[in-house]
Amino acid sequence: MPKMIFVNLPVADLKKSMAFYAAIGFVNNPHFTDDTAACMVWSETIHVMLLTHAKWRTFTARPIPDAGASEVMLALSLDDRAAVDAMNDTAAANGGTADINPVQEHGFMYGRDLTDPDGHVWEAFWMDPAVIPAD
Repeated sequence: MPKMIFVNLPVADLKKSMAFYAAIGFVNNPHFTDDTAACMVWSETIHVMLLTHAKWRTFTARPIPDAGASEVMLALSLDDRAAVDAMNDTAAANGGTADINPVQEHGFMYGRDLTDPDGHVWEAFWMDPAVIPAD
């Protein structure tokens, strides 16, 4: 079995969050979805678990951060600059916020940051594979 990551995020409105993540390219896995949680799949190895606040509290007593706080920024690689721009535009059109930080333009790498409806920070980025050193 490949190593996988499951990012768990508390969300205020599960249906709204599911619609947001579907709009930016995630696919719902109904086997791990109910009225309290939804599994949204980015790739075979990257999944996001959207958890209602009540469900979140069954895992930890730590407080849910305010929507304006940043604890982590999650980065997703995309195929090209146009896909980065499209994800940011789609996020803004579906309840998120685009460009919460300055655009990252480094020539070989391009990134734009967005938030979901709950303020979770994501970076959509593209990097030119030709600049990655060969082993």
